[in-house]
Amino acid sequence: MLSSIYNGLAFAGEIEVIVIRIAIMLCDLIGIAVILTTVGKGLVHYFHHEKDVKLILAQGIGLALEFKLAGEVLRTVTVRELNELAILGTIIVLRGAITLLVHWEIKAEKAEAEYEYELKKKRLED
Repeated sequence: MLSSIYNGLAFAGEIEVIVIRIAIMLCDLIGIAVILTTVGKGLVHYFHHEKDVKLILAQGIGLALEFKLAGEVLRTVTVRELNELAILGTIIVLRGAITLLVHWEIKAEKAEAEYEYELKKKRLED
């Protein structure tokens, strides 16, 4: 009786690991797709000599990093050893820091674009 319960729990654990690994792969693939889409969109804007290329790239990279970070957080569920957890923790901290820097860059880029717009508007009024 206990043996069948243990086997059932082990099977449920294996299914959980498989589902988590699929979710991790999906997060990674979505992140890659976002980056590729962003690069394509950025190239189109660049060749049309639009000024918002940097902002578009930063926003896309930020979104892609969010998906990659979600995948890393899911990986923590499947970690079996302490050294894996340390490596994963370092990756999460680094990706989190990069995400914060990208969002800071987006904010700065938006503020600069708004400032330039206000300057142009003021010049036209004068």
